[in-house]
Amino acid sequence: MTQLLLLLAALLVLGHAPPGRSEFKRCWKGQGACRTYCTRQETYMHLCPDASLCCLSYALKPPPVPRPECE
Repeated sequence: MTQLLLLLAALLVLGHAPPGRSEFKRCWKGQGACRTYCTRQETYMHLCPDASLCCLSYALKPPPVPRPECE
């Protein structure tokens, strides 16, 4: 019985530990990271739900949509 209580207490304590990849929230289909500031190799596309920047690598940034020419 004592071992069962000890096991239950250990599981409760370990359950409150943050997961390993919780430093930044993911955005843009899992390819971007929500941060306060983007690094030099990144640009932001839009805001995350918590109002931080969704930082994407320049290699992942989609090309701009061409505008139709007016005559």
